[in-house]
Amino acid sequence: MDTQEQQNASERDRSSVPPEGQKRWSRSVRLCLWGGGVLGALLLTNVFVMQPFLIPSSSMDPTLRVGDRILVNKLAYRFGGLPERGDVIVFDGTGSFAGDEETGSGSVASALREAGAAAGLVPSAESDYVKRVVGVGGDLVSCCDKRGRIEVNGRPVNEPYLHPGDAPSAVPFETRVPEGRLWVMGDHRARSSDSRDHLGEPGGGTVPVERVIGRAEWIGWPPSRLGSVAAGAAPGGHD
Repeated sequence: MDTQEQQNASERDRSSVPPEGQKRWSRSVRLCLWGGGVLGALLLTNVFVMQPFLIPSSSMDPTLRVGDRILVNKLAYRFGGLPERGDVIVFDGTGSFAGDEETGSGSVASALREAGAAAGLVPSAESDYVKRVVGVGGDLVSCCDKRGRIEVNGRPVNEPYLHPGDAPSAVPFETRVPEGRLWVMGDHRARSSDSRDHLGEPGGGTVPVERVIGRAEWIGWPPSRLGSVAAGAAPGGHD
């Protein structure tokens, strides 16, 4: 091979090797695509399957404590299933617990807050609540019997999940839960603002089933609290 052919071959070889800047750009594109795919998968999971929530108050203590990150199963009631007595649920209290005002959105701060809530880093919208289902549609829920227990359809409820020292309710009440709605209470009855506090309002303190976001299944953080969110004891059927 003469000198001219060697020079041409060398030029062809150099032309087949991308510049260093182009290689870095290609790696950046791949990383961005990979990161976007992971983020998209997380968002889809968050919207349709499982969503983390940060517990902001002691209303469900000792079942759920301040700072717990719980995983909420958003498919639990998606395909015909309905909340049952004893389930711990997350629901949107707009129109029942939080009035009819929708929370503001659109600002950068609001977007950042929503992103943090989606990751379980900050509390979710102020209209979101975590409570335990005590009565479902058609139930007669009352308090209290001679031993101070809540009754559902005339049968006392065994509530081993109650905060130590709490009475089932310091406020006597009796209500019939409308069909398609739920009567919910916190496990720390002395610290919980729940259905009892909204008896005189539209809906009588009950929550529409369609406002339920999902069922609390697991405590994912902190490590010392890892485990399932056990359902409570449920009394019998309708009277």
